[in-house]
Amino acid sequence: MLLSETKSAPSLLFSYLVMGGTQLIKRHWIKGSILLAIQIIFIFYLPQTILSLKGLTSLGDIAQTRNGFDVIPGDNSIFMLVEGVLTLVYLFLFICAYVFNVRDAQQCIGCDLTIREQIKAIYDDKFAFIVLSPAFMASVAFIIMPIVITVLVSFTNYSAPNHIPPKNLVDWVGLKNFFTLFELKIWSGTFSGIALWTIEWAVAATVLTCGFGFILALALDNSNIRGKKIWRVIFILPYAIPAFVTLLIFRLLLNGIGPVNAFLNHWGIDSIAFLSDPVIAKITVIAVSVWVGAPYFMLLISGALTNIPQDIYEASEVDGANKFQQFFEITLPMVLHQVAPSLVMTFSLNFNNFGAIFLLTEGGPINPEYRFAGHTDILITWIYKLTLDFQQYQIASVISIIIFLFLSLISIWQFRRMKSFKDDVGM
Repeated sequence: MLLSETKSAPSLLFSYLVMGGTQLIKRHWIKGSILLAIQIIFIFYLPQTILSLKGLTSLGDIAQTRNGFDVIPGDNSIFMLVEGVLTLVYLFLFICAYVFNVRDAQQCIGCDLTIREQIKAIYDDKFAFIVLSPAFMASVAFIIMPIVITVLVSFTNYSAPNHIPPKNLVDWVGLKNFFTLFELKIWSGTFSGIALWTIEWAVAATVLTCGFGFILALALDNSNIRGKKIWRVIFILPYAIPAFVTLLIFRLLLNGIGPVNAFLNHWGIDSIAFLSDPVIAKITVIAVSVWVGAPYFMLLISGALTNIPQDIYEASEVDGANKFQQFFEITLPMVLHQVAPSLVMTFSLNFNNFGAIFLLTEGGPINPEYRFAGHTDILITWIYKLTLDFQQYQIASVISIIIFLFLSLISIWQFRRMKSFKDDVGM
């Protein structure tokens, strides 16, 4: 045994220097060749890797300049930041491959399989890894990387008019943007006002949508209602129409010269500023959101009502319970137990419901006390304006981080308090 360990020690040491070396010595041709190819590619791109990491650190040293009509290109700080993040991901994946190489070398024994048999063995042993790899790479490319880039941008001065590449360079500024958002009055006042309205909007839209859907579901569940199928079709129509179409139709109906105000004027009633008065506009966006979302909760709660055994109601009637007691002691708790996770997800959706606000009011009416925002703007529409209209990317990144942290914490807290979540954990 000592002799075999002595013989395997040089080959194991070889794997620390040459990836796949031990595997090739032990005739694991497929794994060894793949690992060796990974190391060759890494060495080939090592100079570019070092330059990318250096660029991520400095974000560029040479700005774009002009010589008469000629433009002399400089460093693009944002391109260098993105390339640096890609390099970090690339280094992380290489380290993972290197660790796998070392661990596999420690467990590697001689192999007498053919190339085809080795491929089949790898496929059988690493099936889950092979199948999940595309999803993992997609998650890294479309979830992890954007989050990392957003976080990094929040520590820069990437904003108009003086720090927009390629004309200007972008610099690292540390926590300055966070202090600006919370300490500079014009920014802190706007943020606090919009954040408060965003929470009010998300809570009101979620609770009222669920409540109205609950009423519709109870009405359809009533045995005295005739033509339930017809009513169910009528109630589901707002949900069947694409939401953005509904929102645009309501915008046309409720504007200052729209059909609704024209009808009111015909009867001698003054026009109502549905979309231009700060208070009425907020009520309007909530009401339209309830119209769009209530059918979903009607269907959800209708299914939950069918799962409540009728024996419970019969037993409560024997005990002398009236309809209100049955509702508050039986129906409401049992329905909320089933729809609570959907309530949390709907709250998160409404918190970032860009379309409901932007398609109706575009964040208006204008609020002169706010910076780049209107009375009905929520945080996500404010971010849109900060980036697309005013190029204040650094502040927008800070707000995005705050939204992410808030929704993550509130979702975890709410899910952990739900009885349905506790029952699943207990199982």
